[in-house]
Amino acid sequence: MTDGTYWLEHAWLGTHVEPGVSVEVADGRIGAVRTGTPAPPPGAEVLRGLTLPGLANAHSHAFHRALRGTVQVGSGTFWTWREVMYSVADRLTPETYHALARAVYAEMALAGITCVGEFHYVHHAPGGTPYADPNAMGEALIAAAAEAGIRITLLDTCYLSSGFGEAPDTHQLRFSDGSAEAWAARCAVLEERDHARIGAAIHSVRAVPAAQLATVAGWAQERRAPLHVHLSEQTAENDACLAAHGRTPTRLLADHGVLGPRTTGVHSTHLTDEDIALLGGSGTGTCMCPTTERDLADGIGPAVALQRAGSPLSLGSDSHAVIDLLEEARAMELNERLRTRTRGHWTAAALLRAATADGHAALGWDEAGRIEPGALADLTTIALDSVRTAGPLPRLGAETAVFAAGAADVRHTVVGGRHVVRDGAHTLVPDVPQALARAVEALRA
Repeated sequence: MTDGTYWLEHAWLGTHVEPGVSVEVADGRIGAVRTGTPAPPPGAEVLRGLTLPGLANAHSHAFHRALRGTVQVGSGTFWTWREVMYSVADRLTPETYHALARAVYAEMALAGITCVGEFHYVHHAPGGTPYADPNAMGEALIAAAAEAGIRITLLDTCYLSSGFGEAPDTHQLRFSDGSAEAWAARCAVLEERDHARIGAAIHSVRAVPAAQLATVAGWAQERRAPLHVHLSEQTAENDACLAAHGRTPTRLLADHGVLGPRTTGVHSTHLTDEDIALLGGSGTGTCMCPTTERDLADGIGPAVALQRAGSPLSLGSDSHAVIDLLEEARAMELNERLRTRTRGHWTAAALLRAATADGHAALGWDEAGRIEPGALADLTTIALDSVRTAGPLPRLGAETAVFAAGAADVRHTVVGGRHVVRDGAHTLVPDVPQALARAVEALRA
């Protein structure tokens, strides 16, 4: 259904939970929201449980899903994990990446995610030779999202060097276009579609020479497109940036015109007070990925300070050690409790905004993430009768969603008025676990 009426047993309307809400849908958008509807209107599609706006996964590397369960044994650091990650990247082709991403995006839909920001940097064949279609890999991701029934912002990533002043290593050759100008020329060919928007990304300050940062920022600014950047995920990156440029990565980005309201720093873990002021004062967003940050032993970023300084927060599952935006929201609060030994840094409503409206805004979908007239008809319904969610009063649904529920409790996912997940089953990818297993096995073969 793309036109018609959904009846929501309980709906989170941004500030509170309302029982009995009718949502009229026309052309994939919400035409009207009617409260005080105790019973489903005739012909309405019924969504029992708590319905939220669709969730936005603001930071994804789809191929990292192939690492789940294989990199958790033994000791190591982010840098040793990266070598294993490169070995997977080396084996990707447009065909195998499409199959894997389709399955991963279907897993996201099962978790209530209706839009993903794909931080995409595996552009070329091994050795750096472009495919016949230079955007074959990006097109594979866009097609995969369509087949899985979700929206995508392809954050096409500029990645030119292995470190400050260093050429790409053997693994990274397929990431590089040679220069920011060549990157921009390739990206200019990418076309947006109903379900897909094109954004830009700077992989990191170590991967894009300082003199070329402005080229990427200018490309995004001309198109009013989102611009994302991995920022200060590791102290080693900060140390190398200070040695090369005498300033922090945040200051380097500020000095080259990268920061601003359409820019999002991903991780932003190891920041100075000046960094926080620069990010907040410029309105630059922050995407936290707590399950990946703890999996890689990155550290706990200053999310509270960043938000207070003026940086909107969004959430991502990044390496997909876990695909669960409710867990990401919960983890951000619980991480801060561990760090400060105090509770209650965000309300449940604030955490849900990070997972919905603010996440969509970070991806350039400002018309999504809300249940209100004119918004895209993207909805996520969470069961209130599972072993995790049974018991709390329905009016406390926001708290139940954030602090009790998880991806396994998602009952329905609706994108543009179309049921993509119904009663916990994907309607477009019939056996998501099998699709994941086959796609991962193809990369191991």
